[in-house]
Amino acid sequence: MKVLHTADWHIGKKLHGYDLLPDQAYILDQILTIGKSETVDAIMIAGDLYDRSVPSEDSVRLLNQTIAKWNLTEGIPLLVISGNHDSATRLATGAPWFNQAKFHLQTRLQDAFTPIEMGNTQFYLLPYFEPVDARIYFEDPDLRTIQKAMPKVIEKMQASFDPNKKHFLISHFFVAGSSKTDSETKIEVGGLDGINGKLLTEFDYVALGHLHGKDALKLDNARYSGSPLKYSLSEKDQQKGVWIVDTQTNEFSFRELTPLHEIKELQASFSELLAPDFYNAVNREDYLSILLEDRAVIPNLMNQLRQVYPRIIQVERANGFETAVSTRLKAENIKEKSPIALTEDFFTEVAQTDLTTQQKKWIEMGLQTSLQQGGAS
Repeated sequence: MKVLHTADWHIGKKLHGYDLLPDQAYILDQILTIGKSETVDAIMIAGDLYDRSVPSEDSVRLLNQTIAKWNLTEGIPLLVISGNHDSATRLATGAPWFNQAKFHLQTRLQDAFTPIEMGNTQFYLLPYFEPVDARIYFEDPDLRTIQKAMPKVIEKMQASFDPNKKHFLISHFFVAGSSKTDSETKIEVGGLDGINGKLLTEFDYVALGHLHGKDALKLDNARYSGSPLKYSLSEKDQQKGVWIVDTQTNEFSFRELTPLHEIKELQASFSELLAPDFYNAVNREDYLSILLEDRAVIPNLMNQLRQVYPRIIQVERANGFETAVSTRLKAENIKEKSPIALTEDFFTEVAQTDLTTQQKKWIEMGLQTSLQQGGAS
């Protein structure tokens, strides 16, 4: 049989304030298309379905629609675990009924030791858990870290291995020797800095979640699927996709995904960026990080750029500012200016953009609080 391995959807995540739900819906449909073209017998989702433990209503709606389409409409069995970003309790709502539709969802450590058997394979679904969960389950007060708990977990799983079947593990942890990106939440509990990859050798395939790059770990039998979308600038050069695994031969291949909007980096002068010959040669709808070659102050910089590039995630100066940037503030008679006006001048000089109405309100509130506290003392 063939199974698809994906993880780290992070539904509801924002990229520098931009709503990614349309991008996520687009990429999830693409994963389904790949699964159908490969005629997979099941899909493994290795945790972090949501980006937050309390997801928004729109995030819940997208996940529900996706699961219903994949599992109920298309009839594809799902093997799913919770990750460190998910609320295990919230995600598991309805789990006892899900099994009837071959939607197997595990969010508790105690459920990980009963394998889901499909075809020639036993699937062990090990969700993200805390050391306290292992201490309670094994009644062992010495299990203070995931590193100490994991050997007991794996040993108990192996006790139920059917020697006539293949054994797959679906889990959501950092395996020692893996590489990380900026968009990942580092899991370090009780001194944890990665479980030992040698613990995984008895499994025919280990479908991992948590790290966002497919090349973060390269064991003979274990892979991270990576996130289906790029969630930080540090991932701009990564190729996103899913793994297709043959349970009979243990061979796996990577199928690439194409996002609705890419993350790209542009380096140019301000005049070049606003020149039609330049911007017509790039996809202006991408999420863009801009390295500005100008050193001079450019009034209303961000507003002008966003008229052409609607999804700017950051602007940085490639060569720094001119030394004269701060001289205007020094030259003016600052004693005649109010604290609010001075703060606004400073912000404009440094950020190269005007304060928003909300930012001005925050500054006013902060200054009023400071003055009140100063008067009270």
